[in-house]
Amino acid sequence: MSTVGTSAASAVPSPVLRTPAGGFEELWVPSGMGPIKIQVQWASRGGSAALYLLDGLRAPRDHSQWTTDTDAVRQFAGDNVTLVFPVGGHSSFYTDWYRPSSTNGQSTPYKWETFLTRELPDFLAGYGVSRTNNGVVGVSMGGSAALALAAHHRDQFRFAGSFSGFLNPTYPMWNQAMRAAMLDEGGFNVDDMWGPAGDPAWGRNDVTVQAERLRGLPMYITTGNGVPGPLDLPGGVGNTINAAGIEALAVIAASIFRDRVNALGIPARMDFTNGTHTWPYWQQSLTNARPMILDALGAH
Repeated sequence: MSTVGTSAASAVPSPVLRTPAGGFEELWVPSGMGPIKIQVQWASRGGSAALYLLDGLRAPRDHSQWTTDTDAVRQFAGDNVTLVFPVGGHSSFYTDWYRPSSTNGQSTPYKWETFLTRELPDFLAGYGVSRTNNGVVGVSMGGSAALALAAHHRDQFRFAGSFSGFLNPTYPMWNQAMRAAMLDEGGFNVDDMWGPAGDPAWGRNDVTVQAERLRGLPMYITTGNGVPGPLDLPGGVGNTINAAGIEALAVIAASIFRDRVNALGIPARMDFTNGTHTWPYWQQSLTNARPMILDALGAH
């Protein structure tokens, strides 16, 4: 009695998901906030590693500024890592809010941590992207969020980078600085995000407080000192003055974070230079971080 047919049937392998090899695509991802747009550059050779790149406070609704204000897509075009650019998150700090903002009519609360660590990885897994071999970098509000996400989701992230991030939001008066910035950028109420100053959510999202959770994680932290440098736009005096003031605050927070990790014996690469709170510096930071990212993710 022949068993060839049975053996052949049992030997059929299940399909193995493989990331598309190269190319740029825009996709819509289901989430508790409604459909979220992402822009993706697939790994050049179909590898499963991914790098999430987070925007700043002014995050546009229709695209990631990483794709228009930097050469990130070109930088990584030949690398075996998928670039993931979440779109949106204006004044969100990429965190889970307590409730919708009460000062601008927001109907659904931001739940960006849930999106970036559950809904988006689940969606990308359908394209062959790993849930556990990811890096995350961000600028300004996205920089502090990148480290906070990595601190609380070490099973997902193997590298984190903060470029001009606000790394110590529980520092006195930061609550008021963030309040003013978020009201200016979209009329958002910081109290609806993490509650009043002193609420536990502030400490949870303060990576200086959470520094021990980052032990063993490759990190790259950069900030300018507010002094205009070679990458500031000539003639952009008004923008440079604003960007200088913001960066002068960012360097204070980054210095406090540096002192904290040094005291704990947690290694991290830190580059503090002349410069302001602008995209040309963040593009350079990504260039500097790229070898570390590829090493951490095994994505050369």
